[in-house]
Amino acid sequence: MYIPLPNGLHAPWTLAAIAAGKHVLCEKPFTANAAQARAVAAAAEGTGLVVMEAFHYRYHPLAQRMADLAHGGELGRIERVETATCFPLPRFADIRYDFSLAGGALMDAGCYAVHALRLLAPGEPKVTGARALTLGRDRRVDRAMTARLSFPGGATGELRASMWSADLLRIRARAIGERGTLTVTNFVAPHAWSRFTVTVDGWRRRERFGGEATYVHQMRAFAAAVRGEPANLTPPADSVATMSLIDDIYAAAGLPRRG
Repeated sequence: MYIPLPNGLHAPWTLAAIAAGKHVLCEKPFTANAAQARAVAAAAEGTGLVVMEAFHYRYHPLAQRMADLAHGGELGRIERVETATCFPLPRFADIRYDFSLAGGALMDAGCYAVHALRLLAPGEPKVTGARALTLGRDRRVDRAMTARLSFPGGATGELRASMWSADLLRIRARAIGERGTLTVTNFVAPHAWSRFTVTVDGWRRRERFGGEATYVHQMRAFAAAVRGEPANLTPPADSVATMSLIDDIYAAAGLPRRG
């Protein structure tokens, strides 16, 4: 079963699908908050059902290459990770700005930045600060969010998310290591276009990706997971970690958690 509903409806319908014995592909963000994510993870535990968060970008070869470079040693010890998912959505009546439906920039485009940061990072991050730009009509809802993070070993990070700010369009991930840097533009939809640049010891190269859409790769992985293959890269445990970080960012920015 595919759950494409607004953010605030993901948890109850995923729980209902699990109770009905259905495999679930749930749109991101997985739930409205970490407590809901933990409840869904507990419900799925031991059922034998596939429950997958639909971070489609994660199933494209580009995302795996990003992870391999960040953790494979070629860049050296990772010292900083930066991610951004910003796009313009000036229609403030859109449901993605609706607090009752778990809306906000961090929950929408921003959850990609959160997930990609975790993918590249040298350990799970801790939020050290955050700043939100909010809607005039509802100060609980972020139209843009910036967060600063730290990682085990002393590395630092920053993520930016926006549906309306000076950063009209920025979709980028960067991992900076002792020996080199990985910079990826448009990691979310590389099948359309992307720029993948690696610089190591002063030498720069570009790697090219394209081919089938991220969504095709995701559906193949979902089908493989249903067949019993180890293809689920975004299971509930991963979603709990992502939603916990989102909750912490909202708290650091002085905004209420969603849900």
